[in-house]
Amino acid sequence: MITPEKAYKSSKRFRYIKLCIFLSGLSVFAQLYLFQPLLPMVAEHFHTTVGDSSLLVSSATIGMALGLFFFTFKADSYSRKKLMIFSLLSSAVLTIISSWVQSLPLLIAIGVLKGFVISGVSSVALAYLTEEVELSVVALAISMYLSGNTIGGMSGRISATIIAGELGWRNAVLIIGIESLILGLLFWKFFPDSKFFNSQKTDYSLKLKQMMKFLTDSYMLRLYLIAALLMGSFVSVYNYLTFRLESAPFSLNHFWIAFIFLMYTFGVFGTMITSRISKKTDRKNILKGSILFMLGGILFLLSENIYIVIFGLGLFTLSFFAAHTMASQMTALRAKEGKSSATSIYWLFYYFGSSILGSGTGYILHATSWKFFIFFLIFSIIIAFSLTIDKISRQ
Repeated sequence: MITPEKAYKSSKRFRYIKLCIFLSGLSVFAQLYLFQPLLPMVAEHFHTTVGDSSLLVSSATIGMALGLFFFTFKADSYSRKKLMIFSLLSSAVLTIISSWVQSLPLLIAIGVLKGFVISGVSSVALAYLTEEVELSVVALAISMYLSGNTIGGMSGRISATIIAGELGWRNAVLIIGIESLILGLLFWKFFPDSKFFNSQKTDYSLKLKQMMKFLTDSYMLRLYLIAALLMGSFVSVYNYLTFRLESAPFSLNHFWIAFIFLMYTFGVFGTMITSRISKKTDRKNILKGSILFMLGGILFLLSENIYIVIFGLGLFTLSFFAAHTMASQMTALRAKEGKSSATSIYWLFYYFGSSILGSGTGYILHATSWKFFIFFLIFSIIIAFSLTIDKISRQ
């Protein structure tokens, strides 16, 4: 009997894995935050409030959180490739359908379902890579997936803004849905089958015990709350900055606003810098410093000078990704057993923070002003910083 070998760096199989895992990241995050830059147009189209329109973003992230929680228990029961293909194709079809829906509540409901099915990719992608790829190049394969996530999120926002400005928001949604469908079909055609995956039954009682253990650990709970507060603040800024830039004193058109989302490249730098300095610097201090820099960045968003706002957004974005990278690492390192349970709870808080704060702050902005909105986010970030003191500081 011939023992199969894992994909090595120069193999054709590894090249296909790298390409397809990158394409899956592009598709998932282009669709997940598709509506973020379109919120002003959607609010105007449906004659609704800023907060109500933001539910189009929050619905997808709520669905993502629920899906990740579901797949914590069920992911190992399904074929890795079949689950990812189903997720990519079905989410693309739902995005295409969204372009024709005439009801905002129905559009929001489709967003929840789309987020749920998209989570099928995120729940097994890293597991597939660690199972199928040689250990020496696992990090390279994972970096391709994460690059796809970042570039997909950034390019989806930019293209959606430009297309919507020229052709309307419905056509922007339709085009990105079609592009995602093509990416899904390419994935289906070229993604290699699993050689090392064996379907397993989940021990539900063990999973629940592990989750309860982490939720009652004050160190872990603090990290989870930090993830929720920081992600909620980050998504809030990107949800509503478009509204701010369209109005006086900036009055920017859709073309220039689109390129604001290039700030996401600073997120890549934030992750890289954090990974490098964590070898020499205490992780808790990096987390604290990153949160403080987030506070500095968000203060610049109060300015009425566009260059200061851009600088502040870059600093805020870099610092958020640095803090998120560090908090997720600290979560994984703390969990000696049940790492998948520990990290799934982290992502649950992360996406629920995105959903709840991401929409809740929209109602605050609608009822008050940009200045009050920013002060509320500053307060949220200060709470996150306070959670780094005491238990986390001493361990």
